[in-house]
Amino acid sequence: MARPDALRVLKDPKLTRALGRYFDVFQDKKWAKFMIAKRIEASFDGSEDLNDLWSLHEEVTAKYFETEELLDSGRLRLEDLPKPKCSYLDLKAEIAHRILQSCHFCERRCMVNRQRGELGFCQCGTTFLLSSAFHHLGEEPELVPSGTIFSIGCNLTCIHCQNWTISQRFEAGDPLTSRKLAQLIESLRKSGARNINMVGGSPTPWLHAWIEAFRYVETNVPTVWNSNSYYSPETARILMGFIDVYLLDYKYGSNLCAEAISSAPGYVEACQRNHLLALKSGELIIRILLLPEHQDCCAKPILEWIAKNLGPWVRVNLMDQYRPHWRAFERAELRRPLRAEEYSEALSYARSLGLENLA
Repeated sequence: MARPDALRVLKDPKLTRALGRYFDVFQDKKWAKFMIAKRIEASFDGSEDLNDLWSLHEEVTAKYFETEELLDSGRLRLEDLPKPKCSYLDLKAEIAHRILQSCHFCERRCMVNRQRGELGFCQCGTTFLLSSAFHHLGEEPELVPSGTIFSIGCNLTCIHCQNWTISQRFEAGDPLTSRKLAQLIESLRKSGARNINMVGGSPTPWLHAWIEAFRYVETNVPTVWNSNSYYSPETARILMGFIDVYLLDYKYGSNLCAEAISSAPGYVEACQRNHLLALKSGELIIRILLLPEHQDCCAKPILEWIAKNLGPWVRVNLMDQYRPHWRAFERAELRRPLRAEEYSEALSYARSLGLENLA
């Protein structure tokens, strides 16, 4: 363990309150959600239309959460559940592949048929493209060492993106089959990763590949959805019962800023909806990258909304590491790093709102 704080967090009552189940999963005291999903029966044969599959998914989701509660409380053992012919995870994979035919994984709802080679805003096809994978030691202490897998492509075009060569596809990436991706996941976990951190770019365009890969994973490991929060309600439903920790950006408090900087119309509403659903179905860490001169339009409204809607104990990481990258020079306020006093102002404001669990 390269960071002492990564050990200290295990005894931090604020962290155990916000992320207690995740801690239990990575210490193999409880089962990752995808492992449970594999044991929940979902009766379908692939001939159903998408609406029927969604109806079945809603029904089985209720069964999933009942089973998770029984397992977590020790009233049921996973090994006592037979492996079904078709599982809840299989159902999610089927729905995700259907969505590829008229893609609406993200809020843009491009509705292109990716299975026929059509490309939408993100320009992603159907085969997962890997940029890199490693034990990340620079994440939040509760996550490190994090088994981080960077995919190519993104559904946003943030002009200040630090990973712009990945997100904007200046790298070609290495194509991986679902089985190869599963082997990579297994390798990261067995070599000491606390979790599997799905990131990019954005993991959203590759939801089908992630679900498919975890069908082949047999090692208990928490899943982390490291996202810009700009994904569709359908994606949020698929993530339920699959994702253990939602590591969500809250980028903007104003849609004007979201459109100008990231070409993301309706970002605020999508982001808020997905944060609420994340806390309902898993555990949540919120990242706020503070931008120069965006205190009143973004940082403060974001913090106010979190305090009002998610409560004082949700984990919030106020990030002070903004530096100009890629096309940041196109906006005057983004041409410089964040100043120390801007970070201090945001931190003080967060504390004044009663937010107790700041990274």
